[in-house]
Amino acid sequence: MPNNWLMKSEPGDYSIDDLERDGKTHWDGVRNYQARNFMRDTMKVGDEVLFYHSNAKPPAVVGLAKVVREGYPDHTARDPNDKHFDPKASQDDPRWFMVDIAFVHKFAEPIPLAVLRETPGLEKMALLNRSRLSVQPVGEDEFNIILRLGMGE
Repeated sequence: MPNNWLMKSEPGDYSIDDLERDGKTHWDGVRNYQARNFMRDTMKVGDEVLFYHSNAKPPAVVGLAKVVREGYPDHTARDPNDKHFDPKASQDDPRWFMVDIAFVHKFAEPIPLAVLRETPGLEKMALLNRSRLSVQPVGEDEFNIILRLGMGE
């Protein structure tokens, strides 16, 4: 059974509109070990992703994506000209991983963080409990609640 995820992106860096335009992208630049482990070890092709605009006014879930390529070394870690460069990363020990995601759907209206906080059934969701992870798991029930909100049900 597929897993469900929430992936955060600042809309000024990469937005749901960018993903819709591009069709798919690699999710690079993650520099947190727990988020890296999710991408490297747990995310599978077909997993569904809630696309979240962080550092936005207001921060919100804005659409859906899906994982289309499982974890592989993040090339930006070895590029000294990239803002995500890690001098400890090497060909033999890449340290950081990424996945590819594809656009599925943009919600007609974003679901603001304040609405998520008020929605029954989401109380234990990592996002609402101060998780700063840019990649985090989402329970099946939580995912379905947010999907219903996003589809206007």
